Amino acid sequence: MTDVKELIIAIVQPLVEHPEDVKLTEHETERFMEFDLQVNPSDIGRVIGKQGRVAQSIRAIVYSVKAPYQKRVRLNIVDA
Repeated sequence: MTDVKELIIAIVQPLVEHPEDVKLTEHETERFMEFDLQVNPSDIGRVIGKQGRVAQSIRAIVYSVKAPYQKRVRLNIVDA
């Protein structure tokens, strides 16, 4: 089983200028295991990308991984 949290961090840290500011929190809702990603405000554009393409690609990778959870995984990019 792959640790989804480590996977998200491994994908995002090389994309940003401030990898030390990458924070990932997880919480469970009724239907999902949700991961909230926070990055430095100057890096938010790098994580989302033009027309959301980078964020969409990150989500596609994360959602395709076999997760050890009984619920579906959801990645939220939080704009602090």
